[in-house]
Amino acid sequence: MADTSETTTGVTVHPAARAASAPRGSGFWVVGAVLVLLMLSSSVPSALYVLYQQEWGLSSGTITVVFALYAVTVLVGLLLFGSLSDTLGRRPVLGGALVLAMVSMALFAGAQGLGLLLAARAVQGLAVGLATGAMGAALLELSPASRPALGAQVNSAGPTVGIGLGGIGAGLLVQFAPAPTVLSYLLLVGAFAATLVGVVRMRESAPGAGGRLRVVPHRIRVPADARGRFTVLVLTIVAVWSVGGFYLSLGPHLALSLLESTNYLVGGATVALLAGAATAAQLALGRTEALRTAVLGLLGLLAGLGLVLLALGLRSAAVFLVATAVLGSGWGAAFLGSFRALSTLAQPAHRGELTAAVYVFAYLAMSVPAVLAGMLTNIHGLHRTSVGFMAAVAGVCALALLATLRLAARTRAEGSAA
Repeated sequence: MADTSETTTGVTVHPAARAASAPRGSGFWVVGAVLVLLMLSSSVPSALYVLYQQEWGLSSGTITVVFALYAVTVLVGLLLFGSLSDTLGRRPVLGGALVLAMVSMALFAGAQGLGLLLAARAVQGLAVGLATGAMGAALLELSPASRPALGAQVNSAGPTVGIGLGGIGAGLLVQFAPAPTVLSYLLLVGAFAATLVGVVRMRESAPGAGGRLRVVPHRIRVPADARGRFTVLVLTIVAVWSVGGFYLSLGPHLALSLLESTNYLVGGATVALLAGAATAAQLALGRTEALRTAVLGLLGLLAGLGLVLLALGLRSAAVFLVATAVLGSGWGAAFLGSFRALSTLAQPAHRGELTAAVYVFAYLAMSVPAVLAGMLTNIHGLHRTSVGFMAAVAGVCALALLATLRLAARTRAEGSAA
């Protein structure tokens, strides 16, 4: 049974009524800060992987397993706890996620080898998975009345902003600060503690808050009449997150190799460049029709992958940086367009089930190809593996582009017939 609480006047107020009357402004920006900070912290290890490899003698395959563990635990947390905030409330779920995030940062800071590194990544993934549903819902509920679309914009741009800031920030600390594998995480503990205070002080926004603690796993289901379109659009999701997984695990190492540099800032800057270009594309195309955005994104992905292959062939650092910016733009646009198109394939009552299915493909695409690439790197080397990986993803992109163009033409025809 839902709890009730008394105001200072002695009147009993149900949490749903209290949430409906709560002011939005400060809470919205607190949740936005949580989103950016969680994504920032997830990309910090990417800038440190090269350092871990050198200090602990880890192979590229091992590094990609560490990265994949994060993706898998995010998915587990999301599927198990994604709807928990609907009954328990946004505030307690976000608070619990921030506590888990601080625990993971402490584990990272204390890691002296692979064991604690794996544990830290797993706890971090659970924290992000726990928070994802609550953050997405709270941003929509707390959007300023004068800018109702702001919640959706922050939901889509927040992750890439955080990933970019984490990459460049960690790169700076690795290159110029003492004990970067400790200091980076201690700074994040302080930042998470500050946002936890903000979460505790913010107003609850969930209409059903105050219920019992119930873990109801997300159902994974695609409506029968939407499966054809889902298959087409999920190809783009697979291509997008295969690229993201590669760059977040092996991208910094590849950048250092091509630039023949020992400056660790280069690795973090590569991640930041990819994410920054993705954010810019999402903001620029925020009002463009979904399938058109997906097509533009796929064209950008193909152009970026072609340039990456050219950079690898020429062993050109300059071409690689341009390629990363083009690839990032396509990455951001393709994800935005395909996700928006996918979200319309189910009725509101079943949208959560469809979203869960999308995330399954996204996180599998982020983790499995990256692990395979890491293992192949141990056999064939980073350069040859990168060429093969980018060529394979380009093939998926080309297939997704043709299928999406057909879907867009069919959608237009159906609209004109109606």
